[in-house]
Amino acid sequence: MSTVPIFADESWQQPSRGRVGMLCLIIGESAIFTIFVVAYIYYIGRSLTGPTPSILEVPYFNSVCLISSSFTIVLAEHAIKHGQMRRFRAWWALTMALGIEFLIGTGIEWKDLIVDRHFTISTNLFGTTFYSLVGLHATHVVVGMIGLSLVMLFTLMGRVNQGHAERIQVLALYWHFVDAVWVVVFTVVYIVGR
Repeated sequence: MSTVPIFADESWQQPSRGRVGMLCLIIGESAIFTIFVVAYIYYIGRSLTGPTPSILEVPYFNSVCLISSSFTIVLAEHAIKHGQMRRFRAWWALTMALGIEFLIGTGIEWKDLIVDRHFTISTNLFGTTFYSLVGLHATHVVVGMIGLSLVMLFTLMGRVNQGHAERIQVLALYWHFVDAVWVVVFTVVYIVGR
């Protein structure tokens, strides 16, 4: 009588180190964002002096751009998986353009708040929590944009091909994380907090 190991299923494959590493990074970063979101929620309305969250304009367009970039990066992933490099470049470039638009919009928002309305990180408790949370997210978008830009550079140099689809998916996981975090930040800061 031969014994068959319990895990003899030939279809199972060990996940890639890149994917596992990215998921670990996302779990750690999620904990950091959770702390910042909870602090923001806890301190809403506790500032003794103005301004309050009502000073904020809701960044609908920037939010649509960033969330749309999750769809474009999925299309880029699909294209490279099927060896369609021209489509991959186009969808990847559009993902980058949407991320850049988001960052420009955040910069314009901050310029308006800081220069025109004199609302800074040191104005009050709301200013501290607002700039910390939104700034933390913007920093993650910048890091993602650096990764996207490097991939685009290597793609234009002809060094990215269908064999890199797994690595592209790993970077896309980070980008999806950044987009998902924005949904939470947007909801807490611009909807609930008002």
